[in-house]
Amino acid sequence: MIFEPTGIDGLWIIKPRIFEDDRGYFFESYNKSQFDKNIIKADFIQDNEARSTYGVLRGLHFQTAPYEQAKLVRVIEGSVLDVVVDLRKGSETYGQHFSIELDGREKTQLFVPRGFAHGYIVLSPKAVFAYKVDNHYSKAHEQGIRFNDPFLNINWQVPEKDVILSEKDAILPFLNG
Repeated sequence: MIFEPTGIDGLWIIKPRIFEDDRGYFFESYNKSQFDKNIIKADFIQDNEARSTYGVLRGLHFQTAPYEQAKLVRVIEGSVLDVVVDLRKGSETYGQHFSIELDGREKTQLFVPRGFAHGYIVLSPKAVFAYKVDNHYSKAHEQGIRFNDPFLNINWQVPEKDVILSEKDAILPFLNG
């Protein structure tokens, strides 16, 4: 695995070594000892998976204390634009966002530390998105930021008329309001 910093403290791109032959491919999607050595010791407690179609936008979600979650995200099939926003008070990059295209071919992953809002939009006809979390979900501690927040000015790479949101995500507040 190759671990690349993003320029935002604690946020890492992880590129696996993929071994391919005429039978298919093999790669390690997670190796605790390498992860602990290169990034941070994290105890992931749950794996989640979602299947969506083109234009589905899930996010920007986060949980408040004591249920913040670090995530290790990847795409199994298709491609998505993955976006995170730094919400850590006192961080030099507070309010900044980072985006990366993740796809099922390259198998690149993104480690998102606690204190970030997270979301993604499907760029391919279909996508299967998977992620690990290090804390339990709590509906009472779930919050979010509207995807089209003018302060964040995120380019989601899909025309807004084609964006498909849940009712919950459509009414999320803006970051500063």
